[in-house]
Amino acid sequence: MKKINVIILIIIVITICGFALRGKISGEKFDSEKWKTADLASENNWSLRWDMVNSLRNNNNLIGMSKSEVINLLGKPTESFTTENTFRYYLGYSHTGINTGSLVLTFSNGIVSEISVLEG
Repeated sequence: MKKINVIILIIIVITICGFALRGKISGEKFDSEKWKTADLASENNWSLRWDMVNSLRNNNNLIGMSKSEVINLLGKPTESFTTENTFRYYLGYSHTGINTGSLVLTFSNGIVSEISVLEG
């Protein structure tokens, strides 16, 4: 009887984790051209960059890249939120209601030193 309880508990935990992570993990592979040309105003692309950001971070060594290498990979950053030491890229909708996201790259001496993803 105890084995059945343990199995039921495991199934419940897996189900809860599945619902909690639903929509937050995307399998969209990063594609530099799609990223740069995405029309985020189009309903079909609202979350395209958001869906690619995990692949981007996991498969591209952004830390250590120069500004020109980043621009070559991601295109020009969103001008209104970019400073001399930070590039900010609008990600679109985050699959959690109406929240949007941004990828922020922080530079030190012209080299990426920190990566963060903001939601809200």
